[in-house]
Amino acid sequence: MTKKRKIFTITIVIVLIIIATAFYIRYYFVFGEGVKTGQLNYVVKKGYIFKTYEGKMIQSGFQATQPGAIQSNEFIFSIQNQKIADSLMRMKEGKEIALYYKEYFGAIPWRGYSKYIVDSIVSVRDVRQTIPLTESY
Repeated sequence: MTKKRKIFTITIVIVLIIIATAFYIRYYFVFGEGVKTGQLNYVVKKGYIFKTYEGKMIQSGFQATQPGAIQSNEFIFSIQNQKIADSLMRMKEGKEIALYYKEYFGAIPWRGYSKYIVDSIVSVRDVRQTIPLTESY
């Protein structure tokens, strides 16, 4: 093997290792994990080629993406496990749920549209409360 060919081969191997490492970090390295609590808005199965489970949960409080703007605090997530997705789809309204999730730097089509992937349901509790009627003034 000539010296130029050897340098070229080593350079190609190093570039491939860098690309593979960047791909792993972007799409498979777990950046963060935790629990979010709120009321489930929806869970759907959708996609053109890769059918994935996507969901949205409304958290208490508000958030502002721009100064002076107020919007509800939403947690948009994907679900890989069909059993978890089915459990969430069967849930009745008025339940407060706590979901354990993993956060990645990027989303990949076969895992879901979101960089947040729900792994399990931590807890479910009923938040419906009866409000006593008071006499009118």
